[in-house]
Amino acid sequence: MKTLIRTVVAGAALATAISACTSAPGGTAPVKQRLQVRLVSYNGCDDMLAGLREHAASNVGQWGFGGPMPMYMTRQKSMEATADTAPEHSTTNTHEAGVDEPDLVKTDGNRIITVAGGTLRIIDTASRKLTGSVKLTKADEPAYAPADLLVSGDRALVLYRGGDIMYKTFAPVGETRYLLVDLSGEPKVLGTIKPQGTYVDARMVGSTVRLVTRSQPDITFPQPKENASEAEMKKANAAAVRRAPLDAWLPKIQITDAAGTVTKKTVDCARVSHPADYTGTSLLTVHTIDLAQGLTEAGTDPISLAADGDTVYGTGQSLYVTSNPRWWWPVPMAAVEDTPQAPATEPDPTEPTPSAKVTLSPEPTPTPTAPPEETEVHRFDIGHPGPPTYVASGKVPGRLLNQYSLSEYDGNLRVATTLNSEAQKTSTSSVYVLKADTLDKVGEVGGLGEGERIYSVRFIGPVGYCVTFKQVDPLYTLDLRDPAAPKVTGELKITGYSAYLHPGGDGRLIGIGQEASEKGRTLGTQISLFDVSDPANPKRLSQMFQKNSGSEAEWDPHAFLYWPKTGLSVIPLNTYEQNKEEIGAVVLKIDDSAVTKLGMIKHPVQRPKDGAYQPSIQRAMVIGDSIWTVSTDGVQVNDATTLAEQTYIPLR
Repeated sequence: MKTLIRTVVAGAALATAISACTSAPGGTAPVKQRLQVRLVSYNGCDDMLAGLREHAASNVGQWGFGGPMPMYMTRQKSMEATADTAPEHSTTNTHEAGVDEPDLVKTDGNRIITVAGGTLRIIDTASRKLTGSVKLTKADEPAYAPADLLVSGDRALVLYRGGDIMYKTFAPVGETRYLLVDLSGEPKVLGTIKPQGTYVDARMVGSTVRLVTRSQPDITFPQPKENASEAEMKKANAAAVRRAPLDAWLPKIQITDAAGTVTKKTVDCARVSHPADYTGTSLLTVHTIDLAQGLTEAGTDPISLAADGDTVYGTGQSLYVTSNPRWWWPVPMAAVEDTPQAPATEPDPTEPTPSAKVTLSPEPTPTPTAPPEETEVHRFDIGHPGPPTYVASGKVPGRLLNQYSLSEYDGNLRVATTLNSEAQKTSTSSVYVLKADTLDKVGEVGGLGEGERIYSVRFIGPVGYCVTFKQVDPLYTLDLRDPAAPKVTGELKITGYSAYLHPGGDGRLIGIGQEASEKGRTLGTQISLFDVSDPANPKRLSQMFQKNSGSEAEWDPHAFLYWPKTGLSVIPLNTYEQNKEEIGAVVLKIDDSAVTKLGMIKHPVQRPKDGAYQPSIQRAMVIGDSIWTVSTDGVQVNDATTLAEQTYIPLR
């Protein structure tokens, strides 16, 4: 029986500004002292093997490593135009300016590049025609496997995820691989990297991409004997771990160049580091690839970290990786059953709604003890070519929501977390300020949302905004100008919550989330405009509410388009009424005083042999005077002023 460790978040990693996705309530009084952790290298391969064996053996359970847990998907201008004549255009909505994030579509104004159904396609924005395509998946591979893109000049890097738990299913989605594609003519694959493990995330600064994969030790556990007790099964599994060779942990990489030459490498044990406390159940590997140089020489000298990993954030100079070494603990599992989802939107925040439920075996088993909630933070210097350089490590209580819970400003790192009480019955949230060069704690402010958890965070310069939710939505404004004494300056209580916060005009903040009843029951997507010009008195100026609806932008910021020049905003929106559904994208105008609905954009109904359906719009872009929207079935162009349909380009 292979290891049963599962990947919780396919979007946590190393690089520069992310997505990743974790969420957990949290509480108890703030911890005053600094919780320090040092990242060190092993003293040779023997020391590495001994450490990994011992830590992994102490974390193995009766079923191997870990068990299934709920997974919720979560996801400026960062891409240069290929020519000076490119029309004015929007690009991927990212956390930090100049740090690009992978997404399913990219544009430089002159062309649109997208991957769907296993095929990369190029659309010329002037002629509005498909000008090139290349098939990336093999006949025996699932064409539906999710893929993301990063583009620099005439080079695209296509990132295919691997692993077992993806997009709320337990179905395999193919192997992890990174493909470099030449876009200068008819697109062609220049090379492929196949790392061992699951793709976590990536970031790009300039033409340099840093990718993170998570790999599991390749250990075969013995089949349990009939009537074996839990203790006996754990003992047998621990023995298997202690017999495993170093090669079981060291990540493997296979590189194929344009000529088809295959090079196989293993990460050198001298390039593997570890925090003081770690599980030994997985390694994070960071590949550094300069798209301008290709794959043959790049990506062959990665570094690895003995950590489970969850979230990545970065600037142009710093890369922060957060890792919770106790993210996994043994969970007895007999069967997994699908759980019906609410028809409107993503998880109802009023109570847990996992995508699958675990059915326990009939035999009584002890309930595992929840691990301590604390987040390790590791900082790397990425302000130079090649692999990152380790700088410092620290630790804070609680768990992050996502990459927007982290922000570096003026030599300090701000970290927002939620912490559960030991009894898991109460929670509270805090913001910690750490000195960036040492990750020593400088200051903290706690007591945010007692009994609630963080639903969104945004740091803008010396100011922070935090939304917590259970039944009502407190929007907190934070003054972070004095890092030693951060403080809450204002609070706004309204129904519902904002799952994503975006800077608006001067003194304005845009929130995308769900409206809710006074008892906390979600009712449908809402877009709010907040006046935060007076930090002591935040106000909601306007709200657009669509009953019984959900939007991908609520959990994936890449789906949110805001064009400051005109106040135009486009958001995917699916509305479900009784015996009726409306699928498309809502077009809004957001100015200094109001959110106004301008209309809806819909893609043509598709009529395959097995029945008609309305494609869901996933992304929107402004190019010149037009709005371009993308679904898995096609790309549509609408006039940005009248919303009149101009062109539809099928992708199937």
